[in-house]
Amino acid sequence: MDAADLPQRVRDEQTTELSRLGSSKSLYADTGGDLEPGTVLAAAADAAHHAAETFEGWAADGDDAVADAFADVAATEREHADAIAADLEAHEPGPAPAHLEHLAGLERDLDRVGGLLGWTLVLDRKTGQRSGFFTGQADPGTASLFRGFGDDHEAHRDGALDLAASLAQDPEDLTAVVDAAVATIGAAYGEFVETLEDMGINPKPVC
Repeated sequence: MDAADLPQRVRDEQTTELSRLGSSKSLYADTGGDLEPGTVLAAAADAAHHAAETFEGWAADGDDAVADAFADVAATEREHADAIAADLEAHEPGPAPAHLEHLAGLERDLDRVGGLLGWTLVLDRKTGQRSGFFTGQADPGTASLFRGFGDDHEAHRDGALDLAASLAQDPEDLTAVVDAAVATIGAAYGEFVETLEDMGINPKPVC
């Protein structure tokens, strides 16, 4: 295994979790069942805000290239949060999603790189749902805004792989990156399941 293999390795281990996080039920959970444009935007703005805060914190206590990479991600997510919140009136961020709380507790660079990777994979699923929602609302501008974030998320993921390649000294280091990514996805999935179950909804797809 080398760094380029990491995303697929994580996807293979978290196929079910990522699939469900990319479902319409995920958007329903994120908004507490309030599928209104403002609520969807608020949930997305909150997530981007807390992501920026987390990565700013990592950049502040990192070294050189690692700190620079986290600072770049933080700046991009701050821009995303501002762009989303521009359509909201006097928005104040709410609590951080569980997977971002999980990220905030990571301390080792390798774990943070894995957390960053896992976060991008979760974000891919959630952003797709948000874009689709606004397409369904006949709001192509907002749908396009979220689609446009995809390029930035891919760049974040590429950056995580570059960091993994530079930091890893042996195969066990890459395994640690995978483990951290899986744990991050697990935190997001755990909150998804708990939220839906509290609402009396089965998180599993109904065939």
